Amino acid sequence: MKQVIILALLFAFATVAFSQTKETSIKKIYLQLASGASNKNGTFIEAGIQSVLKNNWVASVSYHSIEMNPQNLPADYKSGYTLLFFRDVFPSVNMHLFSFTGGKFFEAGRKTWFTTEAGFSFVNSEKMSFTKQAVVTDGYFYTSSNYTVKKEKKTTIGGMLKADFNWAFLPYAGLGAGAFANFNSIQSPVGFQLKVIIGWMNYKKKRSDF
Repeated sequence: MKQVIILALLFAFATVAFSQTKETSIKKIYLQLASGASNKNGTFIEAGIQSVLKNNWVASVSYHSIEMNPQNLPADYKSGYTLLFFRDVFPSVNMHLFSFTGGKFFEAGRKTWFTTEAGFSFVNSEKMSFTKQAVVTDGYFYTSSNYTVKKEKKTTIGGMLKADFNWAFLPYAGLGAGAFANFNSIQSPVGFQLKVIIGWMNYKKKRSDF
């Protein structure tokens, strides 16, 4: 949540700065709020700021918070349980991506456009290790997992690829869909998302519009 607030403040600052400049190289600028699904049975949220510049260049800063299964989860892993009904929490890793990307803008219509981007990410993630163990039953109530789990915090740099489709249904609001892939040494998520965009869309009005 702290990261989302920071991005919102950056967006507000950028919007104020833009409004005070008569001649600007920014063609569009908007806040993106998204949610979606990733590989390894993951889910994520995203918050970011995207701007379209002169010559159809795109620049973005974004934050992803992802929860997914560890990529090294053993195929025969079984979680512990109590009385057959109450299972232990299934192992999952939390990953945070802070990304800076750039790319190109492609106009698809008066209110629609595509963007493609590439860049880098600061990755803060958990990494799990699994060690096989004998299953133990404590009385008749609790049965342990067949693996012990160790969790570590890791940081690294990753490469980010993004592609999005956007539709502005109002001059200051729109919807979109997109996909991303992040490649790093800890675990590489790939995801699809739906998003809301809020900001300055700068689409051309029809002559009949008022």
